[in-house]
Amino acid sequence: MTIEDYSDGMPRTDQEATTTPPDSAGETTPTQPMTLRTAVEQSMARYFEQLDGDTTSNLYALVMNEVEGPLLEAVLRHAGSNQSKASIMLGLNRGTLRKKMKQHGLL
Repeated sequence: MTIEDYSDGMPRTDQEATTTPPDSAGETTPTQPMTLRTAVEQSMARYFEQLDGDTTSNLYALVMNEVEGPLLEAVLRHAGSNQSKASIMLGLNRGTLRKKMKQHGLL
C-alpha cells in the first residue's frame, strides 16, 4: 500500500481510496476517495437524522471522546506500540499520550 495525500493534506492509503465504509449489509464498494472530513460530515448528518428533532448537548465532548480512542489505537498500532513514536506522530508529549491512553482504557 502506498500513501498519498488528500486534498486537505491528510494522508490516505490506496485501500482507502478505492472503498467506502461498509454499508448496512457490511459490504464495501469501489468509489471516489473518502476524506476523513467527508466521513465526519456523513457521520454527523446521520447522527442529526437519528435525533429526529430532539436536542443534544455536550456534542463536542461526545465526538471527541468517540474519535480520540480509535485514533490513539490506530496510531499506536501503526507505531508498533512505541509510545514515543506515537506521541511524535500525534504532536503530543508522551505524558499527555499516556494520560489519554488511561482515559480510554488503553493502559
